[in-house]
Amino acid sequence: MKKRKLVVIGNGMAGVRCVEEILKINKDAFEITIFGKEPHPNYNRILLSKVLQGDTTIESITLNDWKWYEDNEITLHTDEQVIRINTEENYVVTAKDRVVSYDELIVATGSLPFMLPLPGAKKEGVTAFRDISDCETMVQSSQKYKKAIVIGGGLLGLEAARGLLNLGMQVDVVHIADYLMDRQLDPTAAGMLQKELEEQGMNFLLQKNSAEITGHKRVKGLRFADGSWREADLIVMAVGVRPNIEVVSGTDIETNRAIVVDDFMRTNIPNIYAVGECAEHRGFVYGLVAPLYEQGKALASALCGQKHAGYQGSVLSTQLKVSGVDVFSAGEFMDSDDTQSLKWYDGMKNTYKKIVVRDKKIVGAVLFGDITEGAKLLGMIQKKTSYSVLEAEMNSGEVNKDEQIASMADQEIVCACNGVSKGAITKAVCDQELESVDEIKACTKASSSCGGCRPVVADILDFIKRNGAGAGKEKKSICACTTADHADIIEAIQLYPNDSKEVIMKRLDWKNEAGCAICRPALHYYMGLHSQLLPEIKAERAADGTYTVAPRMYGGVTGADQLRKIANVVEKFNIPLVKLAEGPRMELYGIKEEAIKAVRAELSSAAPIYGKELYAVGTCAGIKYAKEAMQDSIGLGARLEQKLESVVFPGNITIGVSSSLHDEAQAFKKEVGLIGAPGGWEIYAAGERLYVMMNQEEAIFMTEKLLAYYRETAFYNETLLKWIGRLGITQIREELLKRKAEKTINKNQQAVAAL
Repeated sequence: MKKRKLVVIGNGMAGVRCVEEILKINKDAFEITIFGKEPHPNYNRILLSKVLQGDTTIESITLNDWKWYEDNEITLHTDEQVIRINTEENYVVTAKDRVVSYDELIVATGSLPFMLPLPGAKKEGVTAFRDISDCETMVQSSQKYKKAIVIGGGLLGLEAARGLLNLGMQVDVVHIADYLMDRQLDPTAAGMLQKELEEQGMNFLLQKNSAEITGHKRVKGLRFADGSWREADLIVMAVGVRPNIEVVSGTDIETNRAIVVDDFMRTNIPNIYAVGECAEHRGFVYGLVAPLYEQGKALASALCGQKHAGYQGSVLSTQLKVSGVDVFSAGEFMDSDDTQSLKWYDGMKNTYKKIVVRDKKIVGAVLFGDITEGAKLLGMIQKKTSYSVLEAEMNSGEVNKDEQIASMADQEIVCACNGVSKGAITKAVCDQELESVDEIKACTKASSSCGGCRPVVADILDFIKRNGAGAGKEKKSICACTTADHADIIEAIQLYPNDSKEVIMKRLDWKNEAGCAICRPALHYYMGLHSQLLPEIKAERAADGTYTVAPRMYGGVTGADQLRKIANVVEKFNIPLVKLAEGPRMELYGIKEEAIKAVRAELSSAAPIYGKELYAVGTCAGIKYAKEAMQDSIGLGARLEQKLESVVFPGNITIGVSSSLHDEAQAFKKEVGLIGAPGGWEIYAAGERLYVMMNQEEAIFMTEKLLAYYRETAFYNETLLKWIGRLGITQIREELLKRKAEKTINKNQQAVAAL
C-alpha cells in the first residue's frame, strides 16, 4: 500500500512527540517530512535554562538526534521555515522556495516570545529567551558586560536571571505585578521564593512598569513609567509568548487566539491539524508540555484510524525547580469567595503547603520547598477527590519517605508531562534491571521533560532497590471477622473454585464462622463471580423482617397495564407501602417472607441472588416530546435496562440517558450517563467523559463494556466513583478502547472467514 504523505510544520516538542506516537501505532503509515526553522534537531526547550546556567549542554537536551530521523526514514529540513500553505491543492512552500505536497498536514509552529513595544526595543543588547540562539546571545554578552535586567518575574524570567548570575552578571528582575510568578504561585509561596532568590544574589523591582530602553546604539539602561531609571548592558524580555500562527494567515483555516481545533486536533479544513502552543482547544491555548503531549496522542490516534476519546483538556500544573528551589502548583490555587483553603507553613524547614477546596472537593494546591506530594495532589485534583480522603491520610499520622512511596498506588502518575505512573516505573526497573534515574528516563520518559519529578523517580528507584517492588503495601482487611482483604478472598475462590463458602472461610482463618453483614454479602458476590458452587442465598430483609420489591420500568417508562398489575398485586398481598424512589423507580415495601416469591413472579421482578442489581435507567421526555432532543433517549434507555436487568454488580448502578446537551435526565450526575449530541451519543462515568460520537449500538456496547470492566475489577460495595479513583480514568478509557478494537478485529476476521 502506498504511504500517505505527512508534512509537519515545526520541529519542536509537540510536533515531534505526535510523530513519535504515530510511529508507535504504525511505523509504515506515512512518508514523513518535517520542517524546522532552527538549525538543530528536536530538543527540550524547557531545559534551555539549564544550558544557560551551565548545568548541562545542548547535546544533552537533544530529544531526537539526527540518527533518529534517519532510522525512522523521516525527511528533516532544518533552518527552513514554511511561509505558505495552499489548502486547495495541498502543498506547502518554504522560504527557500521548496514546494512539498501533502495528504495530511500538521501545524506545530509553537509560539513566539512577546517583545514589549518599548522605545529602544530594537537596540543591540535586547533579547528574548526562547531558543538556543537567545542562549548564545546571553552567554556572549556576559563575557563583555556585567549588568543585566530581566523584564518578567515569571518562571522563564527567573530561570534567565539565575543563568545570568551563574555567568557572573549583576541581575535586576523587573516585574509589573505585586509578587513573583503570579500565574503559578500564591502570595505566600511567592514571598518565600523571592527571599530565597535574593539570598542567591538577585535583585527585584516589583510593581514597575517599563517605559523606555535607553542608550545610543547599544542599550544603556531601562527607564520606568514613574521616572526612575536602572543601568543595564543587557535586557532580556521574558514577559510571555503568543501563538505562532503566521503561516496560516491568508488561508481559510479558522483562528482565534490560535488555530481553532476540535478534540482530535482537526482544523476546519480537511486533512489539516494543529497541535501544541499554536492550537486553541475549547477556548484554551496550553503552554505546558503535558497538555501538548496529550494532544499529540489524540492526533496520532486520529491519523492512524484508531479509536480514541479525543483530547479532553487539561488541569494545569507546574512542578519545577526554580533556581534551585522546588515549587509546585496545580488547578485553582488562588483563594476565592466559593473556596476554602488549608495552609501549612514550616519556618524551620522553609516549606509551605496549601490545599484549595470547593464543595468539599480538592481543586488546587501549592507546594514550596518540598514537592514530593505534587503528583498525588495533581491526581486528586484531576479526579475531583473528596477532601475527606486527604484528611483521613493526614489523621493517620506523619509518614516517612518510604511509607509515602509504599502507599502510592501503581496507577498514580509520577511524571505528569509524559503520563508515566509509579507502576510503569516499577515495572521498567524490575524487568530491565535499571540502575539509575537516567536509565529510567531513557526507558519510560519519566523526568525527560521539565525534570520536576526527578526527585520522586529517584526515591522510587531507591525504595525498589532496598525493599523490592511489592514492599510496604498496606493491607486492609475486609472486616473484623478476618485478616483477609478483598484480593485475598478473590484469589482463594479462584484457586479453589469447588470449595464451599465454609471451606473458603476456613482457608482464610475466619474468626467468626457465621461472618457478618459486611463479609457475608461480599463472599456471596465473589463466589457468584468466581466459584463453581453458588451457595443458597436469601434476599436481604428489612429491619422488621419483611422484603422490598422494585418492578422494572424500562427506561423509566410505564403504562396503564403495568400500573394496573402493580395495583392488583398491592391489594392482593396487602402491601403496606408503595413509594416512588430516585432513579426513577417504584418500590413496594413490607412484603412478608411467605409472599415474596409470588409477588416477584406476578411482577416478573427477579432479583439477583448475589451482588447488586441495576438500580434504574432514567430518561428524559425523549425525541418525540423534548424540543431540544437530538437522540432517542427513551429507546436507548429501555434497551439498556433490558440488557442489564439480570446482571449483578459490586455496587448499585443508576444510568441516566438525556436526549440532548441540556441533560434533562441529569445523566451527568449518575454513575453512568449517556447524553445525546449532534454527532451522536457521549458516555460519562461518574461525570468523566469516556467516549463520544457513537450511534445507539455503539453506545450500548460501550456501556456494557464499561460495566463489565467494573464488575470484573471492582471490590464488593466499591462504588463506581471509588473504582474510577482507584484505577484512574485513563486506564479505564484505554481498556474500553482496547475492547472496542478487539470487537472490530473479530468482526473483520468473521467477514474474511465468510468469504
